[in-house]
This record gives sequence, C-alpha cells and structure tokens, in this order.
Amino acid sequence: MAAGIREKQTVALKRMLNFNLPPIKNSTGEPVWKVLIYDRFGQDIISPLLSVKELRDMGITLHLLLHSDRDPIPDVPAVYFVMPTEENIDRMCQDLRNQLYESYYLNFISAISRSKLEDIANAALGASAVTQVAKVFDQYLNFITLEDDMFVLCNQNKELISYRAINRPDITDTEMEAIMDTVVDSLFCFFVTLGAIPIIRCSRGTAAEMVAVKLDKKLRENLRDARNSLFTGDTLGAGQFSFQRPLLVLVDRNIDLATPLHHTWTYQALVHDVLDFHLNRVNLEESSGMENSPAGARPKKKNKKSYDLTPADKFWQKHKGSPFPEVAESVQQELESYRAQEDEVKRLKSIMGIEGEDEGAISMLSDNTAKLTSAVSSLPELLEKKRLIDLHTNVATAVLEHIKARKLDVYFEYEEKIMSKSTLDKSLLDMISDPDAGTPEDKMRLFVIYYINSVQAPSEADLEQYKKALTDAGCNLTPLNYIKQWKAFAKMASAPTSYGNVTAKPLGLFSRVMNTGSQFVMEGVKNLVLKQQNLPVTRILDNLIEMKSNPETDDYRYFDPKMLRGSDSSVPRNKNPFQEAIVFVVGGGNYIEYQNLVDYIKGKQGKHVLYGCSELFNAAQFIKQLSQLGQK
Repeated sequence: MAAGIREKQTVALKRMLNFNLPPIKNSTGEPVWKVLIYDRFGQDIISPLLSVKELRDMGITLHLLLHSDRDPIPDVPAVYFVMPTEENIDRMCQDLRNQLYESYYLNFISAISRSKLEDIANAALGASAVTQVAKVFDQYLNFITLEDDMFVLCNQNKELISYRAINRPDITDTEMEAIMDTVVDSLFCFFVTLGAIPIIRCSRGTAAEMVAVKLDKKLRENLRDARNSLFTGDTLGAGQFSFQRPLLVLVDRNIDLATPLHHTWTYQALVHDVLDFHLNRVNLEESSGMENSPAGARPKKKNKKSYDLTPADKFWQKHKGSPFPEVAESVQQELESYRAQEDEVKRLKSIMGIEGEDEGAISMLSDNTAKLTSAVSSLPELLEKKRLIDLHTNVATAVLEHIKARKLDVYFEYEEKIMSKSTLDKSLLDMISDPDAGTPEDKMRLFVIYYINSVQAPSEADLEQYKKALTDAGCNLTPLNYIKQWKAFAKMASAPTSYGNVTAKPLGLFSRVMNTGSQFVMEGVKNLVLKQQNLPVTRILDNLIEMKSNPETDDYRYFDPKMLRGSDSSVPRNKNPFQEAIVFVVGGGNYIEYQNLVDYIKGKQGKHVLYGCSELFNAAQFIKQLSQLGQK
C-alpha cells in the first residue's frame, strides 16, 4: 500500500474521466471537452477527491445530476458515473432515446447485472444509438475516500446500513442479508481499487463475522474465475505492491459503544462533534454583528459559510490530530508570521513610491527592483496562506464557542477519568445537575459512558436518582433502555473493555499559554494534554498486526481467500507480523478512533493502517440511533 487509497481512487476517477484511457492530452495540449453526468452516489465519491478546477483541467465543462433537467448537447461526449439502479438505468435509456449527446461512456460505480445491461442494449437499439454507446464499464468505486488512510462506505441512504439497522431487534434474516451484501459490495470495490487480497480476521458471533464470510466468498469466486478476475494483470502493476498482503480486521461497533459518545479534544474530531462536518466540508453559521445596527433594527440573518478541509490544506494536515489548545496557538502564530510578511510587502512598495500602483506597473521597473519582484511573486502564496488562516480562525473560533458554552473540556477530562477507572474529583450527580455544564445531550453521553464502564451496574435506587437528575436536566432517557439490554448481553459475551489507565494531564489554564494579543480568549478553558492510550479498536489491531497472543483476539476467525479450500482450522496461518492493515468497523465509526489509530501507527516504523467504517457518525447522530433502538 505504498500509495494511499486516496491516490488510487483519484487515479481511477481520472482514468474514467479520460474515457478509461491513461490520461494523455491531444496534440494541442487541450483535453477533450466533455460532460460529466452523475447521481448523488457519484457526486459523494468525486467531491472529496476532485475540485471543480481539477475537473475542468480534465476537460469537464459541465457536471450535472442524472435526474435533473438536462438540455441536449449533441456534439459533446458524455461520461456517466452512476449506481446501476433501476431508475438510473431508465433515465439513461431515456437519454439515449432523446439523443442528448454525441457519444456515451457509461460507468457504473458498482457492478451492473446482466439483465440491466440488456435493458440498456435494447434501448440503444430502439433509439438506433448503438454506435454512440462507446463504452460500458464497471468501475468498482463504491466507497468514499476521505483521507489518505480513511474511507467510509456511503453517504446517501446510509441509514440502510447504520448501527440501528443492524441492531434492530425485529430485523428479519433477509433484511440482514441485504445489509451485509451492501457492505460487502463496497468492501469488495475497495479491495479491487486497492489491488490487494487481504487476509481477513474478525470476531465471532457478530455482524462483522457475517461480513467476513461473505467477503471471503466473493473474493474467492472472483479469483477462481481466472479470465475475469479483477486482481490480475494491469491492476496489480509492478511496483504498486509490496509482497506482503494486507490484514483486514473486521470489528463490530458493539465491542465499544463508549468511544463514539466520548467528548473529544483533538481538532478534527471536535469539528465533527460540534459543527456540521461531512465529506470533508464544514458548514458554519456566522451571525453578523448587531453592534452597528440602529436600535430596534431586526437582527441580521445568519450567513451560512462552508469551507473545505482538504489534504491540500497544510495547516489542517498538520494539526487535525492535535489537541485543541495547540491548534488555537498555531493559528495565532501563523497569523503573526503572516502579518510580518504583509508589512514587509507594504514597506517595499512604499520605499519605491508605488503604493497604489498595480502589479503590472511594478514589473516594468528596472532590475534594481529584484527585491520587490520577489515580494510580488510571493503575493499569491501569501494570499493563499491568508485564506487558510482565516478559514481556521473561523472554524477554531466556532469550536471554541462550543467548548466554552458547554464546558466540553470538563466533560472530556471527566470521561477520560471514567474510562481509565481513576478517581473522580466530582460526583456524577453534580455534573448532571450543574445547569451551566453542557446540553442535555452532553449529560446523556456522559451518563451512558459511565454506565457502560461501570463494573457493577448502579443499584436500582442510585439509578432512579440518576434518572431523575437526567430528566430534570431535560434529557431523553430512551438511549439508556437500549444500553441496558446491550450491557446485559455484552456481559454474557465477554468482560468489559478496558481503556488503558492513562488520563489527560491538565497543564494549568490556557490564559498563561496564550499571549494577550491572541484572537482566542481562552480563559477558564483547561489546557489538557493527551496521553497516548489505545482504544479497544486499536488494541485489537495491535494484537492482530503483531500476531500477539491475547485472550481478547485469540479466537478471532481467520480467512484467506487465496486458499482454494480449507476451513478456519486447516488454513496455514501467516505467522509473521503484518506491515499493512485495514481496520473496518461494521456499524459505524468516528474520527476519535481514526485519530487513535493514526497516533498508534506513528510509533511503528514502516507500518501503515487504513481506517474504514460503514458510516461515519458523530455522538449526536449515534445517540439518536440509540434512542430509536431504545423506543421499542
């Protein structure tokens, strides 16, 4: 996995946009102009990877949704990128009949069935457009890559494979099969794109095991059909692969329900927890100030702004895993270094007496202005730097408002203590009944974490007291009904998960760290430093990637799709530690676990880990699913 999955999926998309040929420009260096038609699924796959500008460089003049009203453009080729669903196919046949484009390159995100392919062929015949259907491809790109080392299965219809969907008490076998098939189809696409056959490990008796069995079968069938195998020939180009196969660890969300509810302290996870952040884009509501409006004027309406947090954003890449106080400090430093450079440019301009002139005039001056030209040439770079600083100032300020309003630092520290079983300095009841600390949802999250982590469940009398305090604080208690059942069931299954015994160390308050000129007023927010401790998912990975013996993972099943026959027992086990692993959480994942894995692997020389999940939810979305499960 020398190349990250992000790069591989991007290369595959670019190849597809170039009519499935390796990218080459024509003699004039101009790309061939074309239209891109996608559905919502295709849009979600492309948007985190390619910007509009990159699409334009690839020759995409228009990109339109399949089910929107589209005008005919008869002299332009169209590249379609859609799921092979009934309604999409009907719409494509309609396009053929209406002769919308010059030629059609049909790309299916996931494999299309024979019967649907015949429908398209019939429509093409009926519209006598057979010659115009240039190519039909299965792309096997049915997953969304968010980072070099992180992917999620889908964003549209994610409720169909959500934690709630898998854990519904009244689910039928056929429904469960359908959910598992959806998950497996996406995972299969992921490995085709990665170009690797993994060795699969999973826990027994869980949804993860069902996924493992189905994925093993699907990979086997594909390998056996040597002529049509997707894992031979050019996909496994030389040098793309290290000789070692990756390890796929399939984990069930149920092994750890506390982490998704945990209040967090790192930048990316905080943004996901308190702001509207999905598919690498954060949406902020900015309230415009009231100060300058005359008395009695209506408050201005809130502006919605959205920012893309991409891998090209160096600040984001560097700090997305940092504790929030560090991020605030770094934004401030960047701002100061920018101001120093900005003053330098102004100073140079004023020396030469050309403050108001445009850059064109500057470049005409004689060569003794080399110094100034270097200042001018660095302007675009400076402006980009300024844009990123402004972006992070806004995002960090929005996060900080939540931290201060809801005392999230207090929650984070308290939950860390609960999870590491250390002594609590304040009773849980006080936290719940403190009207200033947090929203009802924050309190519910805290209590559920406490309940999950308590070795002895609280006595009925205590529980009633907690419930009363929670109800008084305005909490919805339905998630607790579900967590109770879950805990009773989990208790039979295994011992409670431990979270290591390290807590966050407060470094004194922030105000001492931050200089007085700072934009961020941090008084009263604790400056907590994180200690690396492995969450359950990371611990499981550690046991399996290093081939350690541990009761927690010793009975994990082992699948090797390359072995022709053989059940669990007879398969010769790979005894060496793995270099590359994919951790996939069936039932949903979060940025806290992702960050924990990233931090863990930093300490391992030459090893790589990818984190994937069936859906990505923050605590609010997860609590909602738990309360739906608790309503029954």
